[in-house]
Amino acid sequence: MSFEEWSATGLQAFDAVVAHSSLRVRAGQRGMAECVAQTFSAAQLGKAEDDAAPQRAIAVIQAGTGVGKSLAYCAPAIAIALARGTRVVISTATVALQEQLVHKDLPLLAQQMPEPFRFALAKGRGRYVCKLKLERLAGQGAGDELEDDLFPDDEPAPSGQVGEARVRLYKGMADALASSAWDGDRDSLDLQPEPTLWRPVAAEASSCTGRHCPVFGECSYFEARKALVGAQVIVVNHDLLLASLGARVLPELDNCLLVLDEAHHLPATALEQFACRMDLSRLAWIDRLASRALRVGSLLEVQEIADIPAQASSLRQALQALERLVLDAYGPALRGEGGESAPRRWSPPGAPQPTRYRAPRGELAEPLDAPLAQVLAHAQELLDSLRAIAKALRTALRDTPLEARRLAALYAQIGMLAPRLEEVHASTTLLLQSPAEGASSAPTAKWFTLAQSGDFLVLQAHASPVLPGNALRQQLWSTVRGAVLTSATLNTCGNFDFFLREAGLWGDAAMRTLEVASPFNYAAQGTLVLAETRADPKNAEAFTPEMVDALLEDLTRVRAGALVLFTSREQMRRAVDALATDMRPRVLVQGQLPRPQLLARHRERVAAGEPSIIFGMQSFGEGLDLPGALCESVFITKLPFSPPDDPVGEARAEWLRAVGRDPFSELVVPATALRLAQWAGRAIRSEDDQAHVYCYDRRLSRTSYGQRLLAGLPPFTRQARAAS
Repeated sequence: MSFEEWSATGLQAFDAVVAHSSLRVRAGQRGMAECVAQTFSAAQLGKAEDDAAPQRAIAVIQAGTGVGKSLAYCAPAIAIALARGTRVVISTATVALQEQLVHKDLPLLAQQMPEPFRFALAKGRGRYVCKLKLERLAGQGAGDELEDDLFPDDEPAPSGQVGEARVRLYKGMADALASSAWDGDRDSLDLQPEPTLWRPVAAEASSCTGRHCPVFGECSYFEARKALVGAQVIVVNHDLLLASLGARVLPELDNCLLVLDEAHHLPATALEQFACRMDLSRLAWIDRLASRALRVGSLLEVQEIADIPAQASSLRQALQALERLVLDAYGPALRGEGGESAPRRWSPPGAPQPTRYRAPRGELAEPLDAPLAQVLAHAQELLDSLRAIAKALRTALRDTPLEARRLAALYAQIGMLAPRLEEVHASTTLLLQSPAEGASSAPTAKWFTLAQSGDFLVLQAHASPVLPGNALRQQLWSTVRGAVLTSATLNTCGNFDFFLREAGLWGDAAMRTLEVASPFNYAAQGTLVLAETRADPKNAEAFTPEMVDALLEDLTRVRAGALVLFTSREQMRRAVDALATDMRPRVLVQGQLPRPQLLARHRERVAAGEPSIIFGMQSFGEGLDLPGALCESVFITKLPFSPPDDPVGEARAEWLRAVGRDPFSELVVPATALRLAQWAGRAIRSEDDQAHVYCYDRRLSRTSYGQRLLAGLPPFTRQARAAS
């Protein structure tokens, strides 16, 4: 088929679904579907027939709330994938949208599409249980040579009662798995285990022998993978997509169609994925790893194990030397003794307060260079030895199937600690990285943290790229042939420039943009109340009490559902403390109940005709769908600027200033505009909604950057309210 035929096939499929389901025809939605069809038809998939570079096609589409973007990309993408004999990978940022696609949108679409298709949800290995490890921790598979447990060395040993409760937990999970009452997916457990209890039984790649495992035929992870093999549509999340690059977990990105929904999350996810950290204080794992490697290597007669004790000792000594030199160089700042270099604290109230020191311009003290290079060399040597042992283990598993259970357990023991060694190698590599020649080259963000853990101080080294776009351009877009990126908020301050730079697509000749307006009549359906205060919002001590007084007065007029969004926990706490006695029963505070329970209670109250007000923070400002009476008012207490204590953001701002650019205008304002648009977007969720959005930050109407922020909001009717 030709490009035109594929494109027509995709658009016809969309039109057929709309007609079959009696959906309201929306010009914007069809325009988006047409763009998706053209993009996925133009991309050249698979191996090129000659030496010419394959044709790429990427569309960045902002689809306003209510457009119906899921149908607009699903129907044409799936129809074209079927016609081209390929598959669609849909990546989202939130579990809510993943579940909506898999449990609602795709099943309905499968009934309406002219050609049948199969779909599946892909999750990371860590979401599934390892049956072999679970049986061992449940007391069903231990042996003399397996006396070392699967828990990290830096976690305190459990007391008698705690240890017994842990065994009961694992035994209950093992029994449920054996009886098919549980499918091995962590998310399907009625009671979610704590991360420290789940980690030792997770089916991580580093401790998995795959098809050589004696319980491979009963593996929950590989059973779930079977559904992916025959699926034409695979739903993932951004974390898994980026973590799987080059790992053959998902379809090859040069031979499939990629949709990135909630694409505005992609840059932040990239920074998290490509950042590294390593522990410089708790090093007992090195000796433990060496001991396990020696024991296993001796059993298998691996020649490369002779140097393991020396390699482990050298690595430990190099890390200890590095720790001493870091404390010599940055100890005063980390301990809070340095004036301008005093550390920043950013943990939530009640948590241990780590301190940190960030190296200006990404330049570490010169005495750290040699020990870092030594750490890298010794980590590489030990990694090479471990890989030789892993290869021998896999060979033994293949050749001696009767020993499979014991050998797989040994593999798991080494695999539980090997990621720490890989973290050291990756972190040291990034810490040693210097910016390329030229002032325009961005440095790597490098910082150290010091935290209290029990009776000990824990020193960690961190490193991260500062430009997500560079990382995405190298790691993702270099392999993708056809992609659609979409969200309700990609255009900030009136253009796509900020997102395109953050996503690594700025200047990409294969990329096109499209803005699809919401079908909602925002001017008629919504009012933006610019409620000013006398106090400057920058002065929190003066602003917060004045804002709280105005907020509480406005809340007395709430008759149905409302959402109040705060920019800090302290701000929210002060508002809660100021609530009048008769107002307290109406307010549901984030954190007091699990999110599903809180939202269920909110819906129950509104359905019963009672006022219900949710107090929340950033996570409640996005992805929350409360149509109609569930959210007739949204209160934004303050402009949602990012907190000033993010070391990656600090490093980037420092670099921008050094090259003569303004980080506030170039970085802070667009990022805030995107976040503010998301928060305001909680108000109008359907064509029948009527809602008010209140903002108590006078900078929105009084400053030049405030006008830029307003340009990124829906065209609500505006109402100014002076300070009383």
